[in-house]
Amino acid sequence: MTSDRILATYLLETPFPLETAAEAMAGEQSSGTFVAVPGETDDLRLRHRATVEQMIKLEPVSEPSLPGSKPPTGSTGYNRARIIISFPFDNVGTNLPTLLSTVAGNLYELREVSGLKLIDLDFPPQFADAHPGPQFGIHGTRELIGVHEGPLIGTIVKPSVGLTPEQTADLVRELGEADIDFIKDDELMADPPHSPLERRVEEVMRVINELADRTGKKLMYAFNITDDIDNMLRHHETIRNTGGTCVMVSLNSVGMAGVAYLRKHCELPIHGHRNGWGMLTRHPWLGISFRAYQKLWRLIGIDHIHVNALQNKFWEPDESVVDSVNACLEPLLGGYQVMPVLSSGQWGGQAPETWRQTGTTDLMYLAGGGIVAHPGGPAAGVRAIRQAWDAAVTETNLYDYAATHPELQQSIEAFGKRDG
Repeated sequence: MTSDRILATYLLETPFPLETAAEAMAGEQSSGTFVAVPGETDDLRLRHRATVEQMIKLEPVSEPSLPGSKPPTGSTGYNRARIIISFPFDNVGTNLPTLLSTVAGNLYELREVSGLKLIDLDFPPQFADAHPGPQFGIHGTRELIGVHEGPLIGTIVKPSVGLTPEQTADLVRELGEADIDFIKDDELMADPPHSPLERRVEEVMRVINELADRTGKKLMYAFNITDDIDNMLRHHETIRNTGGTCVMVSLNSVGMAGVAYLRKHCELPIHGHRNGWGMLTRHPWLGISFRAYQKLWRLIGIDHIHVNALQNKFWEPDESVVDSVNACLEPLLGGYQVMPVLSSGQWGGQAPETWRQTGTTDLMYLAGGGIVAHPGGPAAGVRAIRQAWDAAVTETNLYDYAATHPELQQSIEAFGKRDG
């Protein structure tokens, strides 16, 4: 495999011979179509046709994962493989939207395919020259908050919607006085009539700036600026001008070109929320894996990205979450550092297992209800999360640690038996 080609790794399922289906994918997504056309010369194919580089056969199955494939006469089952297809750089250049159309476009429509998932991408070095990547990443985020070790402990404003700007600011004050590191808007809260973003920024930043003046620590608040491009830029300026240190965008809602345009003009960390990602990946034989997905957003330049969390409230198994954390921390083209954000039904109880399975504290650990619904109030919820992580990284039994830490003990009593 040559270094000037874009590599896409897939899980492929097909009622056809694997070689037939893989070649159909390579042809459809490069120089070919369903029939020979004038102009597709041998020389053109040599320069522009995608190539099947590797195929590792997997166990076949008797039933298709997806409807609509048209098995050839005599087919008795469905073959599976892990395949790598390379695409010439000259077909795409460094254009990320076109890259996505190439590696995750019409090939999902092929009748030869009864299951297909893009699971990884590798880029030639030209992409590093063309795309800025994260402006702050892990190190820059820590510098802005002033927390250089341990996980960044944070929360999501709850209720997700319905609070006035003044009520949101009151909650921020209580959390800030408890030494929280990070707070974010919910993805459902952007610029609604009941809490206009400009007013919310004004009220929240007044509190954050007052706390910073008093304590010397400035918590980071990710305001959700998801909107059309002009409004996002206007919101960014409002946040920057009031001393804010983070903006949040719903990646799938805004799209690659929209986030890239924001990154070009942004002076603050971009907190990337992946809401909607489940529809792209939840089926094991359809869509795109997080390992491939997060590489695209890292190139574009987000600084943080959600990865779900261990023992979460959603569908995703722990091993998938751990792989997502690892993927974020792996080098990409020599840099492009992004901070994984763990969030989904979290309280302190997941901290020991998170530490054991990931071995890192270079992450954000966000608890919504696990902090805001703590029996002792949100401030006690923050302390309980910190106590749980202290126990985790010192490999102290959580329940033994709780015996001398009342906030953690309350948290265990409130949240520790949800499945019991």
